[in-house]
Amino acid sequence: TDPRAGLQSSGINAEYGGSGFMSLLMDSVASEYNKKSRLACAIYPSPRIATAIVEPYNAVLLTHTSMENMDVVFLMDNEAMYRICRARLNIERPSYNNINQLIAQVASCITCSLRFSGALNVDRSEFQTNL
Repeated sequence: TDPRAGLQSSGINAEYGGSGFMSLLMDSVASEYNKKSRLACAIYPSPRIATAIVEPYNAVLLTHTSMENMDVVFLMDNEAMYRICRARLNIERPSYNNINQLIAQVASCITCSLRFSGALNVDRSEFQTNL
């Protein structure tokens, strides 16, 4: 039997300001698992906090690839994550660890109904339809 037969879907967490590797990965996942649902959590770069001048440009290119290859994409703004840490969590100078914990919490909450049984439990295709 095919080991991928039980696979319900695939998920990718990515920062959208990096290199073209994510584009290549998304293309590969889409071609290999074309009949499965594909979900992505995307962290968008901020021009004010960017570590590289080309981050906004790379984000636009990866957005186009996401539209072609992903079924559901949850966007998270990098600058908004910093503001949430400062304003809501009272962290004066958020570190990468603080931002990563916040992103992990958001991703966990988004996929909660997929991971646990109960009245609100759904599979990925139903999850995608409900959005």
